[in-house]
Amino acid sequence: MPTSAAIAEYYQRYGYGMPATSHVTAYRIEDVAAADSYPHVRRDFYKIKLLCGAQGILSYADQRVTVQGCALIFVNPLLPYAWERTAGRETGFACLFTEEFSPPHLRTASLTQSPLFQVGRVPVLFPPPAALARIRHVFEQLLSELPSSYPHKYELLRTYVHLLLHESLKLLPAAPVPTAAAAQLQAQFLDLLARQFPLLSPDQPLALKTAQEFARQLGVHPNHLNKVLKATTGHSTTAHIAGRLAEEAQALLRYSTWSIADIAHSLGFGHPSNFHAFFRKHTSFTPAGYRQQLASLS
Repeated sequence: MPTSAAIAEYYQRYGYGMPATSHVTAYRIEDVAAADSYPHVRRDFYKIKLLCGAQGILSYADQRVTVQGCALIFVNPLLPYAWERTAGRETGFACLFTEEFSPPHLRTASLTQSPLFQVGRVPVLFPPPAALARIRHVFEQLLSELPSSYPHKYELLRTYVHLLLHESLKLLPAAPVPTAAAAQLQAQFLDLLARQFPLLSPDQPLALKTAQEFARQLGVHPNHLNKVLKATTGHSTTAHIAGRLAEEAQALLRYSTWSIADIAHSLGFGHPSNFHAFFRKHTSFTPAGYRQQLASLS
């Protein structure tokens, strides 16, 4: 089983030919052969897709979003997703880029913390006509620059990706500004949650698994932590923990040779059947079915 799904491998697998570069590329959706559906798998790059002309269902984690009209879809390497067309034929653009290629300030902060790619947020936006025209224009500029021999091409391509991100961020609803104390507690929780992963051995299970354990470690009441996270992120403590557990479970099923029982134990599930139910709820697959599908795709 391969340990990565790089841009070039993605192109070859879906018959797109070869990408112009290995860290950033783009294509017109109508220029490639369309499948009625794409499997629920994870990639090792980020993707911004402007999808028009088709209706379908985007599935990710345990969520399903109906897409119609023109939609911007954001895909990060941590979150597997699947697309199922129900009507029409897609047109639009797709831009693929690695974390290494992303603008320097986003590399420092990690793209996974961007509101566009953050786990737990709906990865779909529906741009109004004026924004849609601007976004199309940036995609056109990016496409025209890819084959050029301009010495500073990659700086310019990075600028176009940056523009796509900014035009997309402008479409997000304004979030309430948290107080300094709330912002600090949110940051401390997210940092503590992130430091639980990745798991390196089945013999070293998670140290913190519940909202109560995280609150105790942070020195606050569980209800207060939950209230702050709901206000600042829109998601409960339990939802944050469950989302991160689901991501790690998928990564371990894909990249490790651990048994499903070992994965269940390392993630804090007392019995494999509990892990089975949790994983199915969050991905619509059983753990064994998810691993089998990855093996068939490889």
